[in-house]
Amino acid sequence: MTRLDIRSLLTFSAIFRVILILYGEWQDSHMEVRYTDVDYIVFSDAASLVASGYSPYNRTTYRYSPLLAFLLLPNSFLHRSWGKFLFSSADILVGYFIYYILKLQKVPENLCNYSVMAWLFNPFTFTIGTRGNCEPIVSAMILWIIVCLMKGNVLQSAIWYGLVVHFRIYPIIYSIPIILVLDPNFFPSGQKPVLRNWSAVQKERLEDLNGCFTLLNLLKSIFTWNRVIFGLVSGSVFLFCTGLFFCLYGWDFLHEALLYHLTRTDPRHNFSIYFYHIYLHYGHNISVVEKLVSFLPQFLVQLVLIFSFAQDLPFCLFVQTVSFVAFNKVITAQYFVWFFSLLPLILPWSKMKLKWGGLSCILLWIGAQTHWLMWGYLLEFKGKNVFLQLWVAGLMFLAANIFILVMIIRQHKYSSVFKALEYTHSKHTAKLE
Repeated sequence: MTRLDIRSLLTFSAIFRVILILYGEWQDSHMEVRYTDVDYIVFSDAASLVASGYSPYNRTTYRYSPLLAFLLLPNSFLHRSWGKFLFSSADILVGYFIYYILKLQKVPENLCNYSVMAWLFNPFTFTIGTRGNCEPIVSAMILWIIVCLMKGNVLQSAIWYGLVVHFRIYPIIYSIPIILVLDPNFFPSGQKPVLRNWSAVQKERLEDLNGCFTLLNLLKSIFTWNRVIFGLVSGSVFLFCTGLFFCLYGWDFLHEALLYHLTRTDPRHNFSIYFYHIYLHYGHNISVVEKLVSFLPQFLVQLVLIFSFAQDLPFCLFVQTVSFVAFNKVITAQYFVWFFSLLPLILPWSKMKLKWGGLSCILLWIGAQTHWLMWGYLLEFKGKNVFLQLWVAGLMFLAANIFILVMIIRQHKYSSVFKALEYTHSKHTAKLE
């Protein structure tokens, strides 16, 4: 068998995506069902408005940062598929960042390449960019933040974090684990952090793991230089971008790009278990408090996961994202990309084998989603009154996500990303003795 090579994987996946974009152009012109995502039309219309000197929020349902419209300005004067090539390039960049992060942790070459393939050749991911969805850009920025942290560049990670939260609000959930991992035991003053090697982690027993992180230790050293820098810089970048676009586009920007997502009520059917309740009460006056109550399960689960796995940063971000999506008020297929970009980072540390554990989880997830799609098809295309059945299918999809998440956690080889100074010093002293 020919040995896998990262350059070959990236080159082949890039060619494959170009072919998909060209095919999408043909399908849009010759078939009733369009290949292009409806969101891409919204992005393009907003970019066209900006190019003409108008607000992107004159386009109804545009609920993103103006930065996205600016990135797609070439759609108006270069080619309408510019954005698809841009998003697909970010898609390829995600694959490279996955490889780079794993190599920093000294993961064997073959495992790195197989992990990269889990992103590049996942049907959910290679279609998302080519259909014109912007999520690969967000994924690339998040992975780059992880790279910056691993290399000890706190300032750069803070700049990118402030930017990505402005661009797409959901990465705000990563703020606490990032602050926690900027522990002085991991990030000593004036020194770069030391990464733990994959091979060393495999030989560790559970009782060997360093337990330096506690809530008490956090409170004692919460205002460290790195934490203050990260908070101030990321907050400043976010406020600068938000303030700039508020000056340009006023309350339309603030409501559509930020506030809308906090109190969003979407009566259209989606994977969320909340959709049926929202559908039944749509048009009634619902208080802001009632709208915000749905965030409570998300918030509680997030706290439990953060304080359990913060040291193992990529794994913590992954389980956070899965649970955040599973309990969200609105869930569409594009949200799955949020955690698919983080999944390859944890595969080398999983004890779950593809046969049978991994395959069972894959089939369960696909089966639960297919079951939901069947009822969704009957509602959307056949006009059947199957709202209740669709809601039950949503409950089953939530149960499947929770079960799979528990399985992944139980099979994960937990380990902090960085070596703690106290832990390293005690090991060295023990060897000398």
